[in-house]
Amino acid sequence: MRELIVNQNDAGQRLDKFLTKAVPLLPQSLLYKSIRTKRIKRNGKRCAISDRLQPGDVISLYLSDDLFGGDSQAPAFLAAPSRLDIVYEDENILLVDKRPGLIVHEDSGHQVDTLINRILHYLYQKGEYDPAQEQSFVPSLCNRIDLNTGGIVIAAKNAPALRVLNEKIKSRELQKTYLCIVHGHLPQRAATLKGFLRKDAKNNQVEIFDHPIPDGRTILTRYRVLAENTRFSLLEVDLLTGRTHQIRAHLAHIGHPLLGDAKYGFNRDNRDTGYRHQALYSYQLTFRFCSDAGPLNYLNGRTFTVPSVWFREDFLQGKLGP
Repeated sequence: MRELIVNQNDAGQRLDKFLTKAVPLLPQSLLYKSIRTKRIKRNGKRCAISDRLQPGDVISLYLSDDLFGGDSQAPAFLAAPSRLDIVYEDENILLVDKRPGLIVHEDSGHQVDTLINRILHYLYQKGEYDPAQEQSFVPSLCNRIDLNTGGIVIAAKNAPALRVLNEKIKSRELQKTYLCIVHGHLPQRAATLKGFLRKDAKNNQVEIFDHPIPDGRTILTRYRVLAENTRFSLLEVDLLTGRTHQIRAHLAHIGHPLLGDAKYGFNRDNRDTGYRHQALYSYQLTFRFCSDAGPLNYLNGRTFTVPSVWFREDFLQGKLGP
């Protein structure tokens, strides 16, 4: 018999969801059968799969020891570097400046050096995360950024913070502001662009239309021109809707692809600049809560900014001239 004591990071979950993460070798069919036959109990009593767990609950499991695994190996994330560019950190969240070229999560290539693995290694070294001490929670990313785009990524250090951030992101109570460089000069110094986006998941590409289309989703992209030179414009962009590749595809659609963007632009136009990644950065984040944020209320109204964006410096220093 094993006992699991529910901690703050485990609380609020359904019993079956908790056990799926806490005992990953336990088959779903056996999990449900064990609850029905009282081989799994909550606080010594019969329980249901839909029970919501509270801190201090004791989950008793009368199951084979084989289901709990043997000696654990060193966590895989320790093979990733622990180096991070931190914009802000407190006991609940971590804001990291992800550099272009670093993948956020492991992909089909099973790459170990990912942003989330770097964060886990960093928190492990600080003594703020130890997988051996957690039953169901792992510090998690709350937003994603494309491989070749840079900028602020939010990580939650505990389950209450993760729940709040996921809710606030879904209700669009966090404002992300981007910097980018585009080819040419925009017809207006500031404008809000409207279009309709259709995603081609197979090719990881999107297409923009000026009129409604089947399977198309409305997109709104607001920009402001910060500076211009003979070839390029430096823009600040707000996503009023957040769709895949929205900024890149929308600006290319109106004839102003991003500098360095081979997917939606043309290599011939970028070749002499030496830019291998699109000049796009999620450089500023503002928390604009419209309702109670519980343990994160102290963040409301605060803005965090990446101190230096390399392509903005290139532009302002005249390195992207004729």
